[in-house]
Amino acid sequence: MASAAPANDLPLFYNQLEPLSSQVHATWKARNMDSPTFLVGTHAVPLTVEEFAPASRFYPIVFSIGDQPVPLALMGLNEGVNTFVGPDGRFTSEAYIPAYIRRYPFMLARLTPNAEELSLCFDPTSGTLGDFEEGDPLFADGKPTQVVTNILGFCEQFEQSGQMTSQFMKELADHKLLMDGEVTIQPEGADQPFIYRGFQMVNEDALKEMRGDTARKLIKSGVLPLVYAHLFSLALVREIFARQMEQGRIPAPVQNPA
Repeated sequence: MASAAPANDLPLFYNQLEPLSSQVHATWKARNMDSPTFLVGTHAVPLTVEEFAPASRFYPIVFSIGDQPVPLALMGLNEGVNTFVGPDGRFTSEAYIPAYIRRYPFMLARLTPNAEELSLCFDPTSGTLGDFEEGDPLFADGKPTQVVTNILGFCEQFEQSGQMTSQFMKELADHKLLMDGEVTIQPEGADQPFIYRGFQMVNEDALKEMRGDTARKLIKSGVLPLVYAHLFSLALVREIFARQMEQGRIPAPVQNPA
């Protein structure tokens, strides 16, 4: 249900990575992405903790499985289903757009495993950067334009938010608050329920049994409000299910979906 693993060693959405260079890309321009089709088959997108409040109005927030779980905004309940976008990848209704989506095709990355600094890179397969006649120049007189400066600032802020998110996930793990998630939906007239697994969620029983001093610490650090934003957002799972029903994208009920 909530797997966000890429098909290669690169993060979700990215097919290739190339460092942005004032020499190699001196005449290149950036243009808007007319059809963000990479979103069409994406049902779960990573979130940072700073996005929990706005994202929880539209998406269930869950956590991926594995040794290093991350928060995810569910845009669909099944692999390959995004209920918020049309065939062209554009949003069909009002919704918060996660920063992870807005960052693409850029990201900060180490050019070598031992590099201490992160470099601004981009996915050359995105079709948004090139030696176009129209678009916003990336460089002028060998120096980055305001376009690149703004992109770099956004990516740096995203990295900082990512570090905060990693610390939040560490807190959940340290206090053993995560458990395997399961959601059962029994539509009217259906012979069998739809059972969704493959994600993690906060264990409310463990939360209730938390010692007072620990709870106060998590409140002060801002962890507990984020936990409740996650828990409240889970009510939206049924809304996402309803969206899939309306769009005719519900598979046959199974007991152990992927």
